[in-house]
Amino acid sequence: MQQCNTLPNSLTISPSNLNLQQCLKIGNSIITLSLFFVMVCILISFGFDEYFSLTAQISAHIGTIIFAAIAKIGYVIRCIGAHGLGHKAY
Repeated sequence: MQQCNTLPNSLTISPSNLNLQQCLKIGNSIITLSLFFVMVCILISFGFDEYFSLTAQISAHIGTIIFAAIAKIGYVIRCIGAHGLGHKAY
């Protein structure tokens, strides 16, 4: 009896296909960029609120939540790479 494998070998997930160093770099980049945008959103919302319209302030409040969530996703990606490389501290 033959087994039918629908995924080609290039799409299978194995430890040799994962580039863990790249996970670290991508995770760090996501964290850095998203925290930068969180800071911008906080400055728009609270620091320079008199210079922005109400729509921009509401968007900045929403952006603060969204970019903080993206930073957490970046941290998870970074932790995956660090764990795979054998790091003890994340």
